[in-house]
Amino acid sequence: MIEVGSASAAAKRAMHWQKTRKLTAILLLIWLFSSFFAVFFARELYVFSLFGWPLSFYLAAQGSLLVYLAIIGIYAWRMRRLDRKYRDGNAA
Repeated sequence: MIEVGSASAAAKRAMHWQKTRKLTAILLLIWLFSSFFAVFFARELYVFSLFGWPLSFYLAAQGSLLVYLAIIGIYAWRMRRLDRKYRDGNAA
C-alpha cells in the first residue's frame, strides 16, 4: 500500500530534479557560448581594446574566468533556493 505522503514526496523530488536539470542545461549553454564565441570571433574582436589589451586576449585570459565564476555563483545561489523550497514543502 502506497501512502499519500510518499506519493507527494516522489512528486516533489521529480519536480526538484526537473528544475535542477533545466538550470544545469541553461548554465552549460551559457558556458558553451561564452567559450565558443570568444575563440570563434577572436580575429574580429582583436580590433577592440579593453584596458589596453585586445578584447580577444582579455576574453580568453580574464573574461572567460569571470563568466565561469558567475556561472558557479548563480548555480550555488539558485540551487540553495531550490533545495530550501522543496525541503520546506513550499513547492507550488
